[in-house]
Amino acid sequence: MTNTELKNLGFGEWFEDKSDLVQWPGCGIARVIAVDKNSFVVSNGRRDIFAETTGRLAFNADSPMDFPAVGDWVVTRFLDEDTFAVIHDILPRKSFLRRKTPGKNVSIQLIAANIDTALIVQSLDRDFNVRRLERYLVMANEGGVHPLLLLSKSDLLSPDEIENRKAQIHDLMPGMTMVSFSNIDDSGLDGVRDLLVPGGTTCLLGSSGVGKTTLLNRLTGDTAFETREVREKDGKGRHTTARRQLIVLKNGAMLVDTPGMRELGIMDAGAGIDDTFDEMFLMSKDCRFNDCTHTVEKGCAILQALENGRLQRDRYESYMKLCRESAYHGMSYLEKRRKDRRFGRMVKSFLKEKKKGR
Repeated sequence: MTNTELKNLGFGEWFEDKSDLVQWPGCGIARVIAVDKNSFVVSNGRRDIFAETTGRLAFNADSPMDFPAVGDWVVTRFLDEDTFAVIHDILPRKSFLRRKTPGKNVSIQLIAANIDTALIVQSLDRDFNVRRLERYLVMANEGGVHPLLLLSKSDLLSPDEIENRKAQIHDLMPGMTMVSFSNIDDSGLDGVRDLLVPGGTTCLLGSSGVGKTTLLNRLTGDTAFETREVREKDGKGRHTTARRQLIVLKNGAMLVDTPGMRELGIMDAGAGIDDTFDEMFLMSKDCRFNDCTHTVEKGCAILQALENGRLQRDRYESYMKLCRESAYHGMSYLEKRRKDRRFGRMVKSFLKEKKKGR
């Protein structure tokens, strides 16, 4: 049976069943609570311990998805009276949050794992952007994470303006749960706290400057996390959170804080796109052709909905853009993986021959 300390970190029956698939003699289970480049901090429920991965785990990794992320449950050997740990393996993931790496490099960046709920934070001022929200929803839906929306800086708008913003979102996403709040006058913070379920793991997502770090200080009841002012000239924030970390709140809920994201590239996220644009996914079933591209075909149900006004033009264009981006980056990444595998086989063959020659 699982000990109480691990259960308090979210180790439930699903993970307990999967732990039988990954067993190492003399090792225990821990949860990754912080990642900073190639260094890790894990918790066994009693203390936080600095950790590193084995050379074997790193050598056999085919992609960034094969390395530990915040929220992962890992098979760990504890050393030096539990003051240091070595990560040998990763338990299967129940959910994940990932994106394309920023910039031109086509690779995957794993943000967090085993997340129950994603709290997507957008401010009600210049950061408010429905198209960006759709990208966050694709990321959450692709990884099996339940998304909720937090609208910060509610003190800057009138109640009618806030309701208009919410109505704009509800027109496109009728089932979206939204909570507006202010870090200045504390309005709506009780509604945010109600979303943090004891024993559940929630991840804060959002651009720099939307108030995530200040919100985290409000929720934890201290000022341990540094905040910075938003730039006046463009309303953009500067990165305050430097690493991904999991914090256990007083009510037993777990909250993962992440650095602000200025880029949110989508890669090979077909299922996430279908879930986010579910009205178009349902429409597509009525298209005349199974391989309809929804661009020029006669008998395309989506184009018909666009013509008769049942589908908004900007919603359609966003859907098509994300589909193209997902497919393009997915194909580019597969080609990169093929090249990496060929190089990896060459290296392994070289090491094997070198060992024989000794």
